[in-house]
Amino acid sequence: MKAFLWSLFEVVETVAIAVIAVVLVRAFVAQPFLVSGSSMQPGFQNGDYLLVDELAYRFREPVRGEVLVFKYPLDTRSYYIKRVIGLPGESVLVDGNAVSVFAKDGTQKVLSEPYVERMTSTEKQEFVVKPGEYFVMGDNRDASYDSRRWGTVPADDVIGLVRFRLWPVSTAMAFSAQPY
Repeated sequence: MKAFLWSLFEVVETVAIAVIAVVLVRAFVAQPFLVSGSSMQPGFQNGDYLLVDELAYRFREPVRGEVLVFKYPLDTRSYYIKRVIGLPGESVLVDGNAVSVFAKDGTQKVLSEPYVERMTSTEKQEFVVKPGEYFVMGDNRDASYDSRRWGTVPADDVIGLVRFRLWPVSTAMAFSAQPY
């Protein structure tokens, strides 16, 4: 009987440690995210299951081109996935299919975005990115509800960096920032 109780205690202890480890990892290191919608096509499809790195931005700032998950600024109960276009202190000019970024020193950079399919918009818009905020856009620009419509994302609302696609398995892969 004593051996049975000891074995039961070991099982309960192992399960408790595993549960605590999973909770800590999900709370502070990484969490899963399910893509809903077509705003990030062709790179991310509706139903893709991603792993979001919650630690990266505790040690550094987001980089232009990275795909991140954040709380939607107008309803922080909702989560969005978009690509970083404008960094704090920059200005962003969206002119039809062309996106330009103006640095604090006034230098202009026209972004090369091979992952974006041609936009049909001919609209010209300019945005100023305040300190501590990011300008984000979906890769499927014609179907993306993003910073062009509701403004910038406060740094405090950023959840993390998309690192891996876990599902579907046939397209599982790691991600990094797109070069600009």
